Amino acid sequence: MTSTTTLAAALPAEYRERLSALARDVSFDVGARLFEEGLRADRFWIIRTGTVALDLHVPGRRAAVIESLGHGELVGCSWHFGPHVWQLGAEAMSPVRAREFDAEAVRALCQEDPELGRAVACWVGQVVAHRLHATRVRLLDLYAPYGSGTR
Repeated sequence: MTSTTTLAAALPAEYRERLSALARDVSFDVGARLFEEGLRADRFWIIRTGTVALDLHVPGRRAAVIESLGHGELVGCSWHFGPHVWQLGAEAMSPVRAREFDAEAVRALCQEDPELGRAVACWVGQVVAHRLHATRVRLLDLYAPYGSGTR
């Protein structure tokens, strides 16, 4: 993922500090599912250590891994957009330590401070755009006759 989509690069220190005040430290063992497609998106994470794979359910096949995320990256975007339902799944591929954020509290903070809200919306939008592209490329690699055509 490009550096502009990490929290540290996307938001000024003041906003990061305000968001961090809402976070708690969590950890996940290898193989732990952070969330499943179609379920309620009520939180998100910033990875401190470890790797999380984003996957997409493919009927009749094993889930397709779309992207692997690491240090500083956002896990979960669906919390920001109604109807707040996960569009992908996520699984810890190694032991993971992360900062977990309650989505409702973050959305309330964004409502209270429109400038912070705009910065968060731009950050999450950049991540969504990146993930949409990654999903397209991965699915073409898996299922198109000649792959995505990218190297």
